[in-house]
Amino acid sequence: MIGCDCPVCTSKDPRDMRCRTCVCVEAGDGTRVISDTPPEFRLLAIKAGIKRADAFLITHCHMDHVAGFDDVRRFNTLAGGAVIPCYGLPGALRSLKAVFPYISEEANGQGLFRPMIRFIPATEPFFVGGMRIVPVPVIHPPADTCGWIFEYGGVRAAHIPDCREIPQESLALLKGVDMLSLNCLRDRPHPTHLSLEKSVEYAAAIGARRTFFVHMSHSLPHAATEERLPQHIRLAYDGLDVTL
Repeated sequence: MIGCDCPVCTSKDPRDMRCRTCVCVEAGDGTRVISDTPPEFRLLAIKAGIKRADAFLITHCHMDHVAGFDDVRRFNTLAGGAVIPCYGLPGALRSLKAVFPYISEEANGQGLFRPMIRFIPATEPFFVGGMRIVPVPVIHPPADTCGWIFEYGGVRAAHIPDCREIPQESLALLKGVDMLSLNCLRDRPHPTHLSLEKSVEYAAAIGARRTFFVHMSHSLPHAATEERLPQHIRLAYDGLDVTL
């Protein structure tokens, strides 16, 4: 946090130095998708050595999840100028296009290179390469928000980076995934995000073999918080690499 001297903001533990949340998912056939483009997206992609994206996914149009979207233009260049699809709920895509009205499938006629994106509403499961992706609607007012289930080769992983509540229909979709990443803001209740207690409750109801909490505020120190959690639930950190 800007101007904060709390124990987390001054921590020497690199796991406490948190950028905003995004995830890169790669299937066994090499298909690679990126969910969300936070303000630090360019720096995170460089650090992770990511050179290709077959599709982008947007969970919702809040700035901590989309402010870096302009930087996807580099992936067009790396793909030889190809248009890249971006999936999201219809309302999220409408909001995103309002923030970035200059982005389209067409090259800019003035010689200025801008992202070339095909926006595709996602209300049903869809495929990118051999990866099946299922949109999972969640409640995160006031934005139209979803998470995603990624399926490939019998393995299912879910990513729910921002919500206050998971409807029963969505919980049913999430049941028994192999891995879950789920938002967990702080101990105290929050009007639009899950608290630690509620995140643990949802994790137990979903029953993933491994769960990682994401989107923590500076009120949750990494090491001390993990000591309070069951062993199969850990806090994510920048650069975390999980193989399933």
